[in-house]
Amino acid sequence: MLIFLGLSPFLGNLVVTALTFIYVFGLVGLLNFCVTKFALPTDISRKITHIGAGSIIGFLSLYNDYHWSKYFNVAIFVVWIFLLTFKGLFASEDDEAVKTMTRTGDRSELLKGPLYFVIVATICGTLFYKTIPGIVAMSTLGWGDGIAPLIGSRYGRLKYKILSDKSLEGSLSMLLFAFAASTFFVWLIVPNQLNIIQIFVLSVIATLAEALSPKEIDNILIPIVVILVCFLSNMSFI
Repeated sequence: MLIFLGLSPFLGNLVVTALTFIYVFGLVGLLNFCVTKFALPTDISRKITHIGAGSIIGFLSLYNDYHWSKYFNVAIFVVWIFLLTFKGLFASEDDEAVKTMTRTGDRSELLKGPLYFVIVATICGTLFYKTIPGIVAMSTLGWGDGIAPLIGSRYGRLKYKILSDKSLEGSLSMLLFAFAASTFFVWLIVPNQLNIIQIFVLSVIATLAEALSPKEIDNILIPIVVILVCFLSNMSFI
């Protein structure tokens, strides 16, 4: 897209990277404002952040694949690896990240789920750049795992417990949004590889992984399971 604006591949990829920074820090700032001024519940702000972070993969469609600078797509995640590590150790309770990304206001929570998330995103944006495993892993993690707790905690009536408390309603919403988001982002980023059956199977597997995972570990377990299944089943990486 940016090629048509007359930009070189390097500058085009740099512009897209700048947009990812504006998007992420703008989202965190907006949610902090909503939490502070409008008492937005922290569980909602956490999950909006979660979904928003997963949706960054949409920017991949703007990157020029024929220049090494395509890997700038993970720059925002690398920055947040350092930020979350620092904030998880030293931030005050008034810090934006603490207020919008933790359940209880305990800064050490940033060293768990949120940190795992950005590490996984960095791996998906480099080793699995514009591949089905990387795209589906981030889509299911961002949207499926982002929506499931919200639906489950508010509307879940059919409860079950394996390693942590879950609900059938939450798991079904995980499947629905994981499948819908994965389909959309695969279509957006690599439309020639869109395979609805493949995506549905991976979404079902991701849902099972989420159902079986303990709290805080799902941000690692879900993408690992999706990528591992792709390896074992020889699903397309190209």
